[in-house]
Amino acid sequence: MHKIVARLAVVSAVAALAGACAPVVGLQGFQVVDVKPADIKVGEDTKETVVAQLGSPSAVSTFEDNIWYYISQTTERYTYNVPQVSQRTVTAITFNETDDKVAEVRNLGLEDGQQIAMERRETPTRGRQLTVLEQLLGNVGRGQLPRTEDNVPGQRRPD
Repeated sequence: MHKIVARLAVVSAVAALAGACAPVVGLQGFQVVDVKPADIKVGEDTKETVVAQLGSPSAVSTFEDNIWYYISQTTERYTYNVPQVSQRTVTAITFNETDDKVAEVRNLGLEDGQQIAMERRETPTRGRQLTVLEQLLGNVGRGQLPRTEDNVPGQRRPD
């Protein structure tokens, strides 16, 4: 009986350790339901048919309203580590300005992306830096009591 319990404990410990190695998979963004973005036909589909088939876009071009983006990504996270993007798909659908028909469908993947280094410097603001105490106590004594209808300062209004 003691050997069976020991073997059961070892098997359950190995199963728990093996389960800890499996990643937690997360899906974000646009999810394909019935029609894939690659099924959109250039020259035939319009903005209305694209919305009917795919739904509203994840993003619209900032400077031009004729480029729609459908963005999705898959992330994997192991235990307490930072999630890593394992797959990313960006479908850019460009429309003609004259008749709103699809002009181009581009599919971009994770390999098409680029790392952009953010600038760590900050733009200084005008004025002087306040300490925490100056920020907390800065308005003490600056306020005025409410004025009455006779515009006499320091008198409370009857409520």
